[in-house]
Amino acid sequence: MAKRPEALLFDVFGTVVDWRGSLIRELARVGRRHGVRADWGAFADTWRSGYRPAMDRVRRDDSSWRSIDEIHLQILRPLIKRAGLRLRLAEILDLNAAWHRLKPWPDSVRGLARLKQHFVIGTLSNGNMSLLIDLARAGRLPWDVILSAELFQHYKPDPEVYVGAAALLGLPAKAVMLVAAHKDDLAAARRCGLQTAFVRRPMEHGRALDADVSADRRCDVNADDFVELARQLELQAR
Repeated sequence: MAKRPEALLFDVFGTVVDWRGSLIRELARVGRRHGVRADWGAFADTWRSGYRPAMDRVRRDDSSWRSIDEIHLQILRPLIKRAGLRLRLAEILDLNAAWHRLKPWPDSVRGLARLKQHFVIGTLSNGNMSLLIDLARAGRLPWDVILSAELFQHYKPDPEVYVGAAALLGLPAKAVMLVAAHKDDLAAARRCGLQTAFVRRPMEHGRALDADVSADRRCDVNADDFVELARQLELQAR
């Protein structure tokens, strides 16, 4: 393994917070209020799956820069109609803001607090700044720094995001480790010279049997959660 990193940057959706479980609870609450029953898990999955194609259009310059909040809202509107929900504008905007209220995984806060004792820790997410700040406040996530793709006007996996994050920290890429539950994100970070840690989140999509949680041998560290990640990195320092 390479020299121990000085900073750890974390993917957020699915890695730090449980986006699917959180959205299902919010959608079910709205459904109960309006007397509508639907497959809220499928609704959440479709809402999430639409974000990458929309984001890729921005990355290809087919669309002007739009924040993740704007992208989520664009995807949400037809889904609301399809589910039979009749919502006022204020209710639509509040539902879209559910992404600002996602709950951390059970180990996230404890693991981050332990890692913070030894490293600079922060986000490196496609989520916009206001979204990431709200998540940190709501979930008591103890970041030293919040970095968003919005700062670079590029979305991951564009190299500008990874290289730019290391530059803002005043560190060479090799002194920064990206922590993520997504192997494509980690591969892009490695191509930019960052160290990488794969953290398994088998229930991100609600189906543990379908999740790709096999060890990523290309990564410097593989861990079951943030507490184990902290333990492994502490052992490396001895």
